[in-house]
Amino acid sequence: MDAKRMSFPSASRKNPKILQDLHNSRFFHSFASSSTPRPSSIMDSVRKLETLSPSSRKPLHVGIIGAGFAGLRCADILLRHGSRVTLLEARNRLGGRIHQERLPNGHLIDVGANWIHGTKDNPIYDLVVETKTPTGQLDEHTYVFDENGELLEVEESEELATVMWEVIEAGFRFSEERTGEIGEGSTLKEWFEKEIRERVPEGTMGWERRRRLLMQMAELWGNFVGSPLDRQSLKFFWLEECIEGENLFCAGTYHKVLEKVAQPARDGATIRLQTRVVEILGRSATHTGNVAVKTAAGQVLEFDHVVVTCPLGWLKRNLHAFHPPLPDRLCKAIGNIGYGNLEKVYLSFPTPFWLTPDPQTSQTVQGFCQWLAPTYAPQTNPNRWLIETVELASLPGPSAHSTLLFYTFGDQAAHITSTLRSLPDQKSREQFVFEYFRPYYSLLPSYDPQDKNCQPTAFFATDWEGDELAGNGSYANFMAGLTEADRDIEVMREGVPSEGVWIAGEHAAPFVALGTVTGAYWSGEGVGRRILDFSREGA
Repeated sequence: MDAKRMSFPSASRKNPKILQDLHNSRFFHSFASSSTPRPSSIMDSVRKLETLSPSSRKPLHVGIIGAGFAGLRCADILLRHGSRVTLLEARNRLGGRIHQERLPNGHLIDVGANWIHGTKDNPIYDLVVETKTPTGQLDEHTYVFDENGELLEVEESEELATVMWEVIEAGFRFSEERTGEIGEGSTLKEWFEKEIRERVPEGTMGWERRRRLLMQMAELWGNFVGSPLDRQSLKFFWLEECIEGENLFCAGTYHKVLEKVAQPARDGATIRLQTRVVEILGRSATHTGNVAVKTAAGQVLEFDHVVVTCPLGWLKRNLHAFHPPLPDRLCKAIGNIGYGNLEKVYLSFPTPFWLTPDPQTSQTVQGFCQWLAPTYAPQTNPNRWLIETVELASLPGPSAHSTLLFYTFGDQAAHITSTLRSLPDQKSREQFVFEYFRPYYSLLPSYDPQDKNCQPTAFFATDWEGDELAGNGSYANFMAGLTEADRDIEVMREGVPSEGVWIAGEHAAPFVALGTVTGAYWSGEGVGRRILDFSREGA
């Protein structure tokens, strides 16, 4: 859930199921319902709001598989209550799908999440504020190129964007209120088609063109969920809502936030990097009554509890790693929830030429820009995949740099990543990327093919689909055909406490934060608290 939702704000939330889910989550309730002022440091808040009493028993030893935000936050909670924690991370770094790289122009970029989804009662936003991480709101205007490469008038783009958001918000409300009546196979594409027909009646001025543009804009929802519109569930569309408030671009990257979240684990946990877990043995599968994990190096490590924070895609591919097998209902839940794939390509330029008024039209482009179903790139894009970028030159202060960030999903993302993987060297990869995106950036205002300032100098492309540790994808979503998606999420949250096996991550988060950094953080916190509760109740 990384690309910003069509560059629109979150809808107001009235769904009683979401509200109940939030208030049933102790780790959220302690913040949202507390009458005390919010703590000056979110990382200190647990100490001030803690309700769990310390135990006089031998300290728990908890193994946490995966050192992303869920694993790091879980470690923090457990460490604060005297538990021993061992983090087992297959990569050579902390952070999981939160990671930064540096472009040749010297600027740091987020390889994973770029956005803060919501600002109301959001601990990740609080950490952004605490660490003085710059943010940007990049959706003041909507810039749209039609299928022939013509830039629409801003007024028309804004009017179409307003209609699109109304359709999206109506879809949330319809899904919330009628979820029990909506057919399992009903898709978001069908919803958009119906709503657009009703909102743009046949026979009105320009109705065919408006309907076509709106449906093309609707396809960009795939950049939010990481999968095409025709595969997404209308029945469970309400699970895609976010925390209330603004959606902000993390202009300063997640670097400082990651360091803050990771600090407790660095200070108090045993961290074993480049340690890949291949088997997880619950209590009934060991002779000692402990939980054990086996590493790729053949080591067997025992714990009182094990928290599995591996991505949903990894769980789907590695159910065989659990002994005894996970319960059927949990396996079904893991199999049911979709796993989308959002990829990014950063293209850097010597200067942000698109911010210079065009000599012919005086037009500039700031923030988001979209190219709808292009007909003018038949060699590189015969399928007419939509293109979307956010230009980073409008970010605040020193965060700004002359870079276009392109978001892709579905078949287009797979095409780009697989092609890059197949090419033999950096020069050929660079040539492919520059040629692939040239039909789009060359339409931006003030582009001059003879001007070196208008030619890209470097690129960086993600490949989450090719990343086995990321589960060969990006984050959870909800595909058409689901019957109990909300219950599936709850089942994953529950884990298998009797075996000492727990699950955390963005796929096991409160409904309002599924697929987000905040969701992973809350999920790790919740599991940490439940382990402490479970241990105390069993004392």
